[in-house]
Amino acid sequence: MKKFLKKYTPHRSKVNLGWLNQHLHDPCLWNWNRKSISKAFAVGLFCACLPIPFQMVAAAALAVVFSANILLSIALVWVTNPLTMGPFFYFNYRLGTNILQTDYDRNFPAFSFSFDYLSQVLVNYGLPLLTGSIVMGVVSGIIGYTAIQWLYRHRVGKRIKRWKSQRFDA
Repeated sequence: MKKFLKKYTPHRSKVNLGWLNQHLHDPCLWNWNRKSISKAFAVGLFCACLPIPFQMVAAAALAVVFSANILLSIALVWVTNPLTMGPFFYFNYRLGTNILQTDYDRNFPAFSFSFDYLSQVLVNYGLPLLTGSIVMGVVSGIIGYTAIQWLYRHRVGKRIKRWKSQRFDA
């Protein structure tokens, strides 16, 4: 799998991410090892849970900050794609209302293109959505990081056992 990923990963000189280009020379951003992939899962899953536009830019910036694999961080943001975004953010909103102990509001106001409508929606629905999204982002980031760490260690343990058995059988 590692060879496949390295084969199809674009070279860092061919990637253009605007203002992030000056930070793209860090080799940790392009490595496919346990540390960088674990961090990429944490960053990508955290950013996927955030209800913000340009999640991929946020994932790229956080990947640079935490020295995570930048390509995997950006790709993992697509966990919340246009098909899954509605149910995902609805769950985050409901989680936020439970955390903040507020009432679940079923009476969504009729749409109007005005500042009053926007402020009413942001006040009534924004805080629970943001709270639930941040909590889900942190939890899914921790789970993703831990799962990748465990998978790597499990696979290394299997390789060591196989190596020892081959070594002593011969």
